[in-house]
Amino acid sequence: METNQEKKSGLGFISHIWNEWIATFVILSLLLLTLIIGTGEMIHGQMLRLGENLYGDPKTGMQYSFLRAEPETPTCDRNPNVDALVQQQMQSNAKDEFADIFGTSSQEDVRKSVLAGKKLCEDKYAFHDTATKYLDDHPSIRPYRTMETTFFGIFQFGSDNKAILLILMVVLAAITTTLKIHHIGLRSPSTRLDYRVYAVAMTAANALLTSSAISQYQSVVRSGVPMTTEMSVIYWLWMILFSVLTLISIYQFFIVPKSAKTGGNIGLSLLSVPLYAFMAIITGVAFTFFMDYPMGQGIYLGQLVEFSSIFLNLALFIWAGMLLKQTRIVDVFLNILRPWNLAPETLTWIILIGAALPTAYTGASGIFVIAAGAIIYKEVWNAGGRRQFALATAAMSGSLGVVLRPCLLIVVVASLNKEVTTDLLYHYGLYVFLITSTMFLLVSLFFAEQKFRIASPAEALPRSAKALLSVIPYVIVFLLVWMFYKYALNTNMNEFTAPVMMPIILLIMVLYEKLRHQPAPLAAVGHWDSTLAENTPEQIANQAHVSTEKVARDDNPNNPERQVSFWKAIHLSASETVGHIGALVILMALSVSVGGFLERIEIMELFPTDISSIYIVITLIVALMIFVGMIMDPFGAVILISATVAPVAYKYGIDPVHFWMITLIGFELGYVSPPVALNHLLARQSIGDEEVAAADAEVRHMSFYYRYERWILPLIVMFPAMLIIAYVPYMFKLFGWYQ
Repeated sequence: METNQEKKSGLGFISHIWNEWIATFVILSLLLLTLIIGTGEMIHGQMLRLGENLYGDPKTGMQYSFLRAEPETPTCDRNPNVDALVQQQMQSNAKDEFADIFGTSSQEDVRKSVLAGKKLCEDKYAFHDTATKYLDDHPSIRPYRTMETTFFGIFQFGSDNKAILLILMVVLAAITTTLKIHHIGLRSPSTRLDYRVYAVAMTAANALLTSSAISQYQSVVRSGVPMTTEMSVIYWLWMILFSVLTLISIYQFFIVPKSAKTGGNIGLSLLSVPLYAFMAIITGVAFTFFMDYPMGQGIYLGQLVEFSSIFLNLALFIWAGMLLKQTRIVDVFLNILRPWNLAPETLTWIILIGAALPTAYTGASGIFVIAAGAIIYKEVWNAGGRRQFALATAAMSGSLGVVLRPCLLIVVVASLNKEVTTDLLYHYGLYVFLITSTMFLLVSLFFAEQKFRIASPAEALPRSAKALLSVIPYVIVFLLVWMFYKYALNTNMNEFTAPVMMPIILLIMVLYEKLRHQPAPLAAVGHWDSTLAENTPEQIANQAHVSTEKVARDDNPNNPERQVSFWKAIHLSASETVGHIGALVILMALSVSVGGFLERIEIMELFPTDISSIYIVITLIVALMIFVGMIMDPFGAVILISATVAPVAYKYGIDPVHFWMITLIGFELGYVSPPVALNHLLARQSIGDEEVAAADAEVRHMSFYYRYERWILPLIVMFPAMLIIAYVPYMFKLFGWYQ
């Protein structure tokens, strides 16, 4: 939101230094430490095994585990006076009424015991002498031991302090997001009134959160319950965070960006308030003034601590998504399709199927929308698709893959519900994916102006085959990392290891591109990637309403802005990661607070418990899941549903796997449904407000459907799919869900 002029002075300069360097560097360090933690146990196990293979000696019985520290010199007496010790023990036994029971009353027994102790002492000295000599004879042991124990220390420190690492990451990211005015809202502020209303709401929200965090800390102190150092640090971090955010928001009320327009109206300004602020104000007012529960928000923020491993994995997935954005992977794969000149609807269907896998491997739908939404939008548009259709595609690009392995959301569901396993959910999730993707193809073809279009195979196949060769290096990188983990670390890629492996794979892919001096994608440096189109620069310029010279300059691989070094690419990805962690994780934290509020007012008690028809039960569940998806993020929603609705559904006889398939697809339908439509908001962040406004402007004269296609298309795809998934398995006992 800052202009270059604003960055040169005042808070703008401090904000720029903080955002681009301090927070980025620290959070990049924390992400790398999280990678070390995630893979540390595997690596450390292999280091111990390697140490044993290198330095273990079966002949002498010396093991590497004996040598991980300097041998301690024994303190026992090697040459004791045996007779004196025997007499001393006999005198002691005479006073011990239990000596007979343990068989130590006779002098012979006592002498045997003393001699055994002497031998044990001799063995200790012998081991010390042998180990010391062994270390001296093998000088490389000490350096290797230092490396191994140092790595173990870092890994162990991280494992013991995961919660602090997460909260510290959230603190830095949330401050950055607030300084950049990057929180997720229905629209971005643009006028002076927008910024003022935004700042007032943020001040109120953060003040309530500060008060709640302080109240929670004081409550724990007054209770007299011993507080660990870790929890004390976490409480202070929360109090510092929301206090700082309150001060920043107050400053932003008085200092409006110079780029802000004049005018505005209160209705649109309220739409500029971040969703997180709305949630904080609603729950803060309710807990503090109506429930006499001022520490409520602070307590529910503790869910982040309880599930720190999952949220750290989410941070890694966000980073993976931003690293994906720094590569040409999406573009390279799309090059295989471009020569066929497919109809926009057919091309979009293939893209969505292809996008399902990276969606699953980047943890959740929103992350992939942020990372690749702009590229997908431009590809569909340049293939001849309507802008509104392209916007709908971008918003849906992350929706289909959330039920596929190894999506993190499934892991959260399985961790909170012992009735289901990840294997079962992923298995039936594949059927859900097939249903939703097929529905998209049928609906998009129904509204297509040109049902089918394909280039001549004689022309397209050679070009497509040539493009396929460019994909091979990326496949090789993936296979090499996978093989390293599988064979060197004895670990396969699955839903538990993917958060660690994906950033490493993408880091190597970024390095590969930079070593080959490949230009960065224009989307990665803040421009449209005009190379995604088969159109000429003149056609692209006319479509984008920019000059032909600008298109030609951006399209030029030698453009200095596209010559990004490896370290610059890492910096850019980390900088974007900071903003998205701050926006997404803080939104999730407040979603949990909203869930806690709904739980405390016992809204789920309104769910009938005496319904005789299973169809009515399913209908109520479907409606509830869509509503929850409209107002909450997926992770917070899963926590709420697991504690409230799931037990009721199980009592009605709904199979747990079927229930969670309904829930997940209901969430995804909610994420593309007004009034919030989280995936549309994330797509807008990726694509840009100006492009979305241009898409709306060009269809103002058209019929209702085409004016609102970006909202309607996802609904008429996902809603029928929702009905099929909810009712058909029960009616026909499909997939064996009901016996």
